[in-house]
Amino acid sequence: MTNEPVRILVVGGGYVGMYTALRLERTLKQQLGRGEVQIVVVDPEPYMTYQPFLPEAAAGSISPRHVVVPLRRTLSKCQVIVGEAKAIDHIKRVASIETLATAEEGTGAIEVPYDELVLAPGSVSRTLPIPGLAEHGIGFKTVEEAIGLRNHVLEQLDIASSTRSPEVRDAALTFVFVGGGYAGVEALAELEDMARYACRYYHNVQPDDVKFLLIEATDRILPEVGEEMGRYAVRELRARSIDVRLETRLDTCENRIAVLSDGSRYPTRTLVWTAGVKPHPILAATGLPLNKRGRLRCTPQLRVHGTEHAWSAGDAAAVPDLAAEEDGSPGAECAPNAQHAVRQARRLAANITASLKGEEPADYRHAYVGSVASLGLHKGVAQVYGRKLKGYPAWFMHRAYHLSRVPTMNRKARVLAEWTLSGLFKREIVSLGSLEHPRAEFELAAGTGRHPEGP
Repeated sequence: MTNEPVRILVVGGGYVGMYTALRLERTLKQQLGRGEVQIVVVDPEPYMTYQPFLPEAAAGSISPRHVVVPLRRTLSKCQVIVGEAKAIDHIKRVASIETLATAEEGTGAIEVPYDELVLAPGSVSRTLPIPGLAEHGIGFKTVEEAIGLRNHVLEQLDIASSTRSPEVRDAALTFVFVGGGYAGVEALAELEDMARYACRYYHNVQPDDVKFLLIEATDRILPEVGEEMGRYAVRELRARSIDVRLETRLDTCENRIAVLSDGSRYPTRTLVWTAGVKPHPILAATGLPLNKRGRLRCTPQLRVHGTEHAWSAGDAAAVPDLAAEEDGSPGAECAPNAQHAVRQARRLAANITASLKGEEPADYRHAYVGSVASLGLHKGVAQVYGRKLKGYPAWFMHRAYHLSRVPTMNRKARVLAEWTLSGLFKREIVSLGSLEHPRAEFELAAGTGRHPEGP
């Protein structure tokens, strides 16, 4: 160690960023206490989102505030900067960060020097140039999008219940989800459960009036759980009157009409886009080596290929899958999922600590144990250690697994308490769409000089 503190800059506060910083806090506790090491975490949000719980947050099974983990409280010995990395000059070891203050003041990005760089910005939604998608599509990657979608679905039931137009009613009760991966299937299944349950409180909307469609361009859904369990998931969804369209694409959604590649047309006021993700744009602004998919080329030690003092893991990194190579799949890369991200974060923190101490970093090696997916309340599919589960056992395993993985005992206890209460009481079906525009009523009152509901 030198007299100057070693600064470790972690770009991204998601799975990899938060877990890496948390383990660095623990392994470098003494050095942090003596001021020999400084850990800086940069993320646009002051919290980490546990994305597997987004479908349950959208359905009201979990409170939104329990799906996120506050970075400042969890990383008490780190400096947390709420901002976005705009560029990284690794030759000079400087990152340009735009914070809320610099954006508002127009003073430009601040420069943050570093000695060791951890790039873990995650991924962003991958969209296609489909006419009408930008205007009408709804994403499902953040807690804000999950809560917005919940409010939107319940508002559509209100519209359908109160309109006199058959066309508006049909469009309001038609919900189209594009993408048959985890996000699309779990979001659709949870919201379908919620919507059909909510229909009992509407005098003129029946569960059979609601139409859900799942559009998938390939010939299967949930590829992570295996072909057999994927086929079971399709049968389970179709048995619930969910229209699953395989080998079908969305061609256009202009004028709120979803036109599919098979020629069918569906007027709809709800189109949810979950058709994949792509690497974060900051990776292209680093000058570091990328693979053809735009992910950082990394070594098994989680170093950026051919680059000293730069590390990466998770969605942003193309990490060789040594376990798969040993099983006869040369050139395999670790899948960009939460299972690898959490385990890579542990190895990454250990390797950075070893590097600072002059020791040799170790390879990341982890055999993929399987996947679990929820298909709504008390329904699911799973393939774990070669064993296939479906129905209630798979759903229970899904909850147990993710409860064990959500960070901090505080969040585990709160989520478990909410699950317990939701099993004892009825669902909450209140729409709070006005939260998305909290100043609307005040602006109306201020503009007219009177309360909108009074004289």
